[in-house]
Amino acid sequence: MMNSRSVAVALMGFIFMAVFDVNQAQELPPSPAPFPSNDGAAIDRGIAYLLLAVALAITYLILLILLLVL
Repeated sequence: MMNSRSVAVALMGFIFMAVFDVNQAQELPPSPAPFPSNDGAAIDRGIAYLLLAVALAITYLILLILLLVL
């Protein structure tokens, strides 16, 4: 069980971090150039979804033809 002293120490630590802004070492420096808006991953994902849908449609058509023939 946590006693009131350990809770008070933790609370004081969080207050200290919030008041004195000790997280400045975690900030990233500004980048020299903006990040690219599109790295091609979205296009690749779209093509993959399209091919997946085509494969699914072909599979259903083959199953439908096999059921009608048999």
